[in-house]
Amino acid sequence: MASKISVLGSTGSIGTQTLDVARMHGLEITALTANSNIKLLEKQAREFHPKMVAVSDLGAAAQLKIALRDTDIDVFCGEEGIITAATESNCDTVVNAVVGVAGLVPTLTAIKTGKNIALANKETLVAGGKIVTKAVDSYGVKLYPVDSEHSAIFQCLQGCPPGSLKKLILTASGGSFFGKTRDELENVSIKQALSHPNWEMGAKITVDSATMMNKGLEVIEASWLFNCEDKDIDILIHRESIIHSMIQLKDNAVLAQLGVPDMRIPIQYALTYPNRLPSPTKELDLAELGSMTFYKPDYETFTCLSVCRDALRRGGLYPTVANAANEAAVAMFLREQIRFLDIADIVSDAVSSFTDNKESFTLEDILDADKATRARVSQKYGHNSFD
Repeated sequence: MASKISVLGSTGSIGTQTLDVARMHGLEITALTANSNIKLLEKQAREFHPKMVAVSDLGAAAQLKIALRDTDIDVFCGEEGIITAATESNCDTVVNAVVGVAGLVPTLTAIKTGKNIALANKETLVAGGKIVTKAVDSYGVKLYPVDSEHSAIFQCLQGCPPGSLKKLILTASGGSFFGKTRDELENVSIKQALSHPNWEMGAKITVDSATMMNKGLEVIEASWLFNCEDKDIDILIHRESIIHSMIQLKDNAVLAQLGVPDMRIPIQYALTYPNRLPSPTKELDLAELGSMTFYKPDYETFTCLSVCRDALRRGGLYPTVANAANEAAVAMFLREQIRFLDIADIVSDAVSSFTDNKESFTLEDILDADKATRARVSQKYGHNSFD
């Protein structure tokens, strides 16, 4: 069980809910980081009294340093500041809730300094699964999934004999546009894409949910977490988000983890494993729920699913390219430079046109592929503008 934690991305949805869990169970916070929301970060720092805080944005960090001058809390900035938080000497567990591939380097650095990882940053495993899992084994640390789907699978696997797993079944809400056709998605707005039916999340992950890219990334993440191939991972649309994922065993028994759609359950399990403690979330009332629904995913409309599966099968740096193209495309969509359907087309184009793959690669190769992909996407699509 974690006792002293560093929270990377403490002002986001996962970060604030992590602090709910810490508050309830008296976990010590050693470091907090944010991108630029210094107003909330200051409030968190004054409540939890970490040894240090870090802000990605240099200007915001300077403002926070002034705001916290009456405390003994050290303020760091930039990527080095985030890495300093991830390796804070008193910390035993790092909660990585950073958005995007920016979470990869802090994760690897934390692992190499002996920290356990509670991972909410799926891009870490999408882009760097091979080197991250190798580092986890080499340095003898633990990697606990925080994503609700992967936490559900992790929970279902407890007590299952080795070799008994047949396949994973990742559930998906279907996002904002479940049941829509491509024609109906032609001119959807940013506001519509950000209207998730069940979860309150940041803008990037909510758009990923709307395109179903999020589920494609989770397939790649699951393959590394649970040592499974693409063919061993199914996706099932479950609109109510009550069953968070399932496993099927070789005797065809299916085990599922259920709960209300509240991220504090998987966050807490990652921090308190193997213990089961009281939770700040409410009980699940199945009688009140009444019924649950299930559907097959629409691969023709939500083509990001197929692109991610293809990238996983190709291996090497292809998942890195898919993720980088998506991050760039989502940013352009949120700036109204491209339309919603363009996101999937851009990711597909990036993967299909990538030719510099490497089966054996380093962190530098990942970062180079990520940077080059973003540059190509920006150069090709970044000058568009739509009303």
